[in-house]
Amino acid sequence: MSDDEQMRLLILGGTWFLGRVLAERALESGHSVTTFNRGVSAADIPGVQALRGDRERPEDIRRLAEHGPWDAVIDTIGFVPQQVLIAATALNQVVGRYIFVSSVNVFTGWPDESLNDESRTFDCPPNADAEFGAELGYAGQYGSLKAGCERAVVETVGEDRAAILRPGVILGPREYVGRLTWWLTRASRGGQLLVPGPPDRPIQPIDVRDVATFALQCATIGHCGSFNLTAPMGHATFADLINTCIATTAADSRPIWMEPTWLLEHDVQQWTELPLWRTSKGVWSVDSSRAVDAGLKCRPLAQTVTDTWAWMRGGGTAISGNGEAGRAADHGLRVERERALLKAYTARD
Repeated sequence: MSDDEQMRLLILGGTWFLGRVLAERALESGHSVTTFNRGVSAADIPGVQALRGDRERPEDIRRLAEHGPWDAVIDTIGFVPQQVLIAATALNQVVGRYIFVSSVNVFTGWPDESLNDESRTFDCPPNADAEFGAELGYAGQYGSLKAGCERAVVETVGEDRAAILRPGVILGPREYVGRLTWWLTRASRGGQLLVPGPPDRPIQPIDVRDVATFALQCATIGHCGSFNLTAPMGHATFADLINTCIATTAADSRPIWMEPTWLLEHDVQQWTELPLWRTSKGVWSVDSSRAVDAGLKCRPLAQTVTDTWAWMRGGGTAISGNGEAGRAADHGLRVERERALLKAYTARD
């Protein structure tokens, strides 16, 4: 199937962030889109066939399969291998290609080691339940379960029909985690802005629209195998991120670049209190050349920042709720905490 041929596409999810962008892009390309979700996270996109159900209920998945066939399915929400196995088994005979959105967390070396598509992944059975890997901590368990989901898909539908996408950090309009949105909000307030050094630290976030475009290419062209999805190494630096946030919000923020060792000594939490900051050498060292060779294109970080601010200015906010949907509240320094750190840092001599 070529890019311009009409396709019947099933999206598991399809109402927020990546799933929503996928549905929008697919409709714009003339494809027929069916979405499957509980109908509680966000409104359906006009133009899709919205089917209701809960993937935790096997009978809902079996009922979903009766609405097929589809040329491809893209699973944007799979997290528990047992549930993904049930879905893959039920849909196996009614879908052509199976695209599963995984994560770079499946690699045992993330975020401490540089990674490529062949790096070692966690060992998790394809029928594991949600409790598997609890002893690994949140990040380890998340990665382990995602690895089990990958196995569930590949072992069920076969390597010649499956594409496994392993994004790193995804940013862009409708982001719900609260990373780029926090930096933009903070920059817009102006004044001294606490920023983790060094300014030239490389970063590799990828725009949600670029992930969606590549996923649709996998569905239409038929790419198979696993693909790391990050912006190319050397794509941008932390200074590019901060300077663009300041310029985009037209604020009078003045960055105060602080040494990582000083921040760690003062118990500043990486990844949460200062979103996107982590000192581990592998966090922004993920090789995505296989995806690039297959057609992945990444827009400039500045476009992601400006488009996200435009969405925020237009009334866009992070989705509230539990679990993944409630993570925005956990990101960013509190105002009083930042002021205290700035005061301590400027007075350290």
